[in-house]
Amino acid sequence: MQTPVFERIPNGKIQLHDHVNDYLRGITRQWLLVAPHANSGMLEMFRDRDRQPLRNLVPWAGEFAGKYLTAAVQILRLTQDTELEKYIAGFVRNLISLQDEDGYLGPFPRQHRLTGWAPNTGKEGGRTWDAWGHYHLMLGLLLFHEDTGDKLALRCVKRMGDLFCKMFLGTENRLVDTGSTEMNLAPVHTLCLLYKQTKSQKYLDLALQVVEEFSAKDPEGAPLAGDYLQAPLAGQEFFETPKPRWESLHPIMALAELYWITGEPNYRAAFEHIWWSIVRLDRHNNGGFSSGEKAQGNPYHPGAIETCCTIAWAAMSVEMLRLTGNSIVADELELTTLNSVIGLHSSSGRWVTYNTPMDGVRKASAHDIVFQAREGTPELNCCSVNGPRGIGLISDWALMQDEEGIVVNWYGPSVMKAKLDSGVSVTIEQETSYPQKGQISIRVKPSRKAEFCLKLRVPYWSEKTKATLNGKRVKAIPGHYLKLKQQWKPGDVVKLSLDMAPHYWVGEQECEGLVSMYRGPILMTCDRRFNDSDLADISPIDARKLVGKIVSSKDNYPPHLLMEFEGKVGTNLRLCDFGSAGEGGTPYRSWLKIDNVEKAAFSPLNPLRSGR
Repeated sequence: MQTPVFERIPNGKIQLHDHVNDYLRGITRQWLLVAPHANSGMLEMFRDRDRQPLRNLVPWAGEFAGKYLTAAVQILRLTQDTELEKYIAGFVRNLISLQDEDGYLGPFPRQHRLTGWAPNTGKEGGRTWDAWGHYHLMLGLLLFHEDTGDKLALRCVKRMGDLFCKMFLGTENRLVDTGSTEMNLAPVHTLCLLYKQTKSQKYLDLALQVVEEFSAKDPEGAPLAGDYLQAPLAGQEFFETPKPRWESLHPIMALAELYWITGEPNYRAAFEHIWWSIVRLDRHNNGGFSSGEKAQGNPYHPGAIETCCTIAWAAMSVEMLRLTGNSIVADELELTTLNSVIGLHSSSGRWVTYNTPMDGVRKASAHDIVFQAREGTPELNCCSVNGPRGIGLISDWALMQDEEGIVVNWYGPSVMKAKLDSGVSVTIEQETSYPQKGQISIRVKPSRKAEFCLKLRVPYWSEKTKATLNGKRVKAIPGHYLKLKQQWKPGDVVKLSLDMAPHYWVGEQECEGLVSMYRGPILMTCDRRFNDSDLADISPIDARKLVGKIVSSKDNYPPHLLMEFEGKVGTNLRLCDFGSAGEGGTPYRSWLKIDNVEKAAFSPLNPLRSGR
């Protein structure tokens, strides 16, 4: 069995003291603590699945409870909110009580369980994502068990796994034949996780069987599934594979788990190829993934950047970071989180978007995809229950460990705590206004003197990074970790000065003639509410004379970062962080008119094209 390079510190604590913490509080109070009661059908759909008349459900209705639970558990890891902790425990008890004797925990009637079809998905009936719904329930319950040790939660997951094995392992039935394979093959991921938890061979056997089904074809030779293993090994880009929709990222994550379980290098090679393919060809300037809910091989494509797609991308990137220990992956997670994930949330925490476009407006998912609303679940849709997980995922990658010591990936005012295998407790305090400014002071406080390695992420965009340890200069290389191994004592201080000079992404295809500008990890964006001119009338700015200053805003909803730049004809242009753009319902643009930016200008994509 292989060991991940990086792992989340299971007993670690992360307390964020910046605007992200404001989102955590809002999401907890305005969504997590109210959503199940305000949308009681989230669980009731499991209770009355066999009652007449049948509920009229969207094919993916069974996912809502699982996605909600996954997000809630990961948010709780960051907040340690006792009220939320009690609320989640009650939710889990109610959820488990709705599992049938055979292990089924879905919303569809008995004769259609895990068949991929049900009569209550429209007037004539149709395909269901029933296995997909079970996947999300299994994932949420496994995370809950991981944090609490709750045996009933694990038993519930095992019973779901047993049902899958009874129906599909070595029988004439195949999971791939249930249709909607990007979705319904996703349990292969949680079967791997369940095997690691229980060491029960049947779960691994079924996972390996499903991987074989990745390349299944129908009688006419057309692919039934995404060919997630053989296609990338043959060099195909992800958008060229048979099933490039975003849901495919969930079964793809099983490849990383299978590499750790079996040591088979092809699993790792395929997973890494897909990740690099997406980041090079389908990750947008705001860190979001997908165009019209799938990979297009074109990061300039104006199709909808769906919330669920970006969350899946962030989750996959966490697995890539665990697999490789590559700091560029952590840079990608920061880009996605501070721009797209923050941008898809209302600052109140009450709602998320369905689409968070590069240029456009922000619309709440509750009215953008209102077709998913049903009696008993008026606020529920795929994105509303999934969006908070994007912030909760910070708990997986902000503070990690490897065989040498502690890895710090998250920068911002915070207190992080970890316990080493030696028993030494280490507190890491950050004093900084990052990402507004690049100065970061990191105070290291071990409970006693101890030798270990502290690894600090040096972003690839920070070309001129300065670093000191207790006042002495140390060398920091962009796109790598600064490794500081020594006998640490309470009060040791590391100071980083990151290069916050503007860097650019020169647009092509649909964005030809336009430029995206970044300050550190922040995508600078023109929001109409901070400028006197309409977006169409904004004058270009000159990159050679670009001098900006941070300014304050008297807006009722002030942005996290607002900068003022001198325009081409003497007018002032104000740009805010992408995460804040459009908060008031105004249109915004992140692809801007910026003159005198060379094609070879430093771009977020440049190191990624050669970063393998």
